[in-house]
Amino acid sequence: MSRPPRVLVIAGSDSSGGAGIQADIKTITMLGGYAMTAITAVTAQNTRGVQAVEALSPDFVAAQIDSCLADIGADAVKIGMLGSADIAEVVADRLEDLGRPIVFDPVMVATSGAALADEATIEVFGWLMDVATLTTPNVPELAALGGRAALEEAGVTFLAKGGDAEGPEVTDLIVRPGQPDRMWSAPRIETRHTHGTGCTLSSAIATLLARGLPLDEAIESAREFVRAAIEAAPGFGAGSGPLGHQAVRVN
Repeated sequence: MSRPPRVLVIAGSDSSGGAGIQADIKTITMLGGYAMTAITAVTAQNTRGVQAVEALSPDFVAAQIDSCLADIGADAVKIGMLGSADIAEVVADRLEDLGRPIVFDPVMVATSGAALADEATIEVFGWLMDVATLTTPNVPELAALGGRAALEEAGVTFLAKGGDAEGPEVTDLIVRPGQPDRMWSAPRIETRHTHGTGCTLSSAIATLLARGLPLDEAIESAREFVRAAIEAAPGFGAGSGPLGHQAVRVN
């Protein structure tokens, strides 16, 4: 058997298992990858909200990244919740010359509505977007980053996710410097079980890029994986429930 693609996830932990590092590991594993983690923060949260957050020190986050890259190495990196501006700067510095696909999910607010990034942290996102192969903002995140015009002017390649928009269709749009836009649309799945969809999508894209797929194909397959996981949601919790990663089978 060939070795699985190595994916390093730099993100926060979700104690309830639906999002964050836990969703990332599930996604990478189900897509045939080998998951490693550099945890930026730990949270007390469930399907109803985030009750507490404790960020780790920037030095410890850096030590986790260094340990993984110095020994096992990585074929791709996914960045999620960062926890502080200092952590964001350390991550950008460590990855700037990595030379591997990097998918940056600019997490600012949890599905439940809890804030997961302050203004100082968001200010560092420009550096991370420069480092990343792809940035995956949802509707409010894109607005907070200055909108399409600002990201285009900065030369950022980004996937504008439409799950938070209104309407019967969910439309995602990739914007790349010097290339035509490409759009994917599918009927909206009416469900409250969407906790961790952004984490799952970005981790799936990173894993598929690590497997050598072109960016467009990685996005298309990742979207299919997320939709299948939503449809297989186990129905846990009283709020926005987790996806059913364990039920998705792929080639």
